[in-house]
Amino acid sequence: MAKVAFLGLGVMGYPMAGHLAAAGHEVRVYNRTTAKAEAWVAEHGGDHATTPAEAAEGAELVMTCVGNDDDLRAVCLGETGAFAGMREGAVLVDHTTVSAQVTAELYAEAGAAGLSFVDAPISGGQAGAENGQLVVMCGGDAAAYDRAEPVIASYAKLCRRLGESGAGQMTKMVNQICIAGLVQGLSEGLHFAEKAGLDGRAVIEVIGGGAAGSWQMVNRYETMLDDAFEHGFAVDWMRKDLGICLQTANDTGASLPVTALVDQFYKEVQKMGGGRWDTSSLIRRLRALDKAP
Repeated sequence: MAKVAFLGLGVMGYPMAGHLAAAGHEVRVYNRTTAKAEAWVAEHGGDHATTPAEAAEGAELVMTCVGNDDDLRAVCLGETGAFAGMREGAVLVDHTTVSAQVTAELYAEAGAAGLSFVDAPISGGQAGAENGQLVVMCGGDAAAYDRAEPVIASYAKLCRRLGESGAGQMTKMVNQICIAGLVQGLSEGLHFAEKAGLDGRAVIEVIGGGAAGSWQMVNRYETMLDDAFEHGFAVDWMRKDLGICLQTANDTGASLPVTALVDQFYKEVQKMGGGRWDTSSLIRRLRALDKAP
């Protein structure tokens, strides 16, 4: 069992840290809102700290799961950041979806301080975090990954190192690029079925087991047909991720025409007030176009 710090108790981090405690690891948590950390301790045991540095003191592994590049820098760097409290040889595992630039920056900062840094973004959504069934895609030094992987297994159904530092974040970008196109395609298919007078549920029962099938289809078609969008990853966060994808594509010379188009569709959903709707709300945009004068 390991001594672990977990920084960031949002909808993903809170249950992930809970799985660590349930597995028997010694867990100290930190959250910007202290009340959330206190609630976690009341539910799972362990203890909480008032700064990332305090949380990281003596920890073999420090896990972060925060919002964006600036949030990650804030919990890692400075006098109260995790790096300041970590002992030499400790490993920081970052589960946030962030840019390749901040990953490279923090990997270098960690190395200069005698620490290791593993980028380890996650996929599976809130349900995956709550059920301990996340997919974790990692980049970083092999030795650091090998130390982290058995602990990550507390909340992962699959964890894999894809290469050197940054490979995990690049793989997460591939994940988000694929999801964007899939959700738009599913939205158009269900919308077409509605306009054609078909029973959407019956249609999915028929095509879901064939070549058109996907995780998005299996897990989102019913809520999409019910016009209910409180069940998954928020549009605001998806746009943040797609922005990272598009910027990286610009840097690398990759062409992402569908991703760029779907990003603009999500922008329209935000204008409809749907920033906190889940990503399958693209179909609501199509329905709104039907009603437009």
